[in-house]
Amino acid sequence: MAVRADAQAEPEHDVPAELTGRWRRSVMLKRDVFSIVERGTFAGPSGNADAVVRRIDAVPWWSRPIARHFLKREARALAAIGSARIAPPLLFEGRRVLVRGFIDGVPLHIARPVGDRGYFRSARAALRKLHAAGFTHNDLAKEQNWLRGADGRAYLTDFQLSSRFRGRAFRVAAYEDLRHYLKHKRSYAPDALTATEKRILARKSWVTRIWMATGKKVYIAVTRGLFRFTDREGGGPRLVNDAPVIAAQLKSQARVRDVVVLAFPDRRAGTGLYAFVEGEAGTSEDTLRDFVAQSLRARAPERLQLVEALPRRADGSVRTEILQLVAMNQVDQVDTLIADEAERRIVTKIVADRRNLRDRFTF
Repeated sequence: MAVRADAQAEPEHDVPAELTGRWRRSVMLKRDVFSIVERGTFAGPSGNADAVVRRIDAVPWWSRPIARHFLKREARALAAIGSARIAPPLLFEGRRVLVRGFIDGVPLHIARPVGDRGYFRSARAALRKLHAAGFTHNDLAKEQNWLRGADGRAYLTDFQLSSRFRGRAFRVAAYEDLRHYLKHKRSYAPDALTATEKRILARKSWVTRIWMATGKKVYIAVTRGLFRFTDREGGGPRLVNDAPVIAAQLKSQARVRDVVVLAFPDRRAGTGLYAFVEGEAGTSEDTLRDFVAQSLRARAPERLQLVEALPRRADGSVRTEILQLVAMNQVDQVDTLIADEAERRIVTKIVADRRNLRDRFTF
């Protein structure tokens, strides 16, 4: 199952000026008005290293001051805590670019560490180290900012909103970091919560109460309305608007039992859609592709794979976290999620026949 596709590097012409001769991109991971995030290889003092670049050289002029501020915040935090092994190390900082090491892992909403007390002990230790260094993260409500490494440990990522407060401001921000950690622990390992942790969960800080009553409404209006930030996985408007239409249209076919449409980073489109179609005997992938091309009201998915069966939980719900790894061609992480041999047989077939062989998505 541990299959790794070698990404083909992009042409050198799209390299940030500050990294000329030192950066080879393999795939774009994310693009918004504040930065472009790419995965690739960085030539550092110790040789080539797998890395991730955040660049702001191509963002709109009007968002550049904020983007530069976020870039500096992230660089400052990574420089201070990189040696603690709780976050990616900072490899290079320029005026419009930041290079960090990669963490071989998956976000919390994909890893879904149900009942994994060891993971949450590791997460709590990571938070202690962050706070001991004088930093707060300030964006840990998002599950994608918590990673589960291949070693089973917790790591933190995306420090654009991190801060180095002092005194009471630091205590309030650190309390909120802790409360968001406990919300995730409650979701995946509720039996591990202590009485003290339950009390913390029940009590928001006064800053958070004011924010939720006032500023959060403005924040949602701006991010979802003006900037069109629409989902936690980075799929943007395509995942929110196109994916449901694609799934509904494909499900209308007589021999199609179920459809799951997921987003993945695509080197050409930025964000691509991958449709997994569970079909009965006699279903033809070519027929489905023709149907998609002729009748869909939304842009067709970049990948479409016909499967005999989708991996499911005991209650019948589809294990989208496994399919997400296949869509991103991060199949070397799939083994950690397999529940039993029956599921392994289903997933092995899907992985062997996957359509996204080129791009390798790593955090």
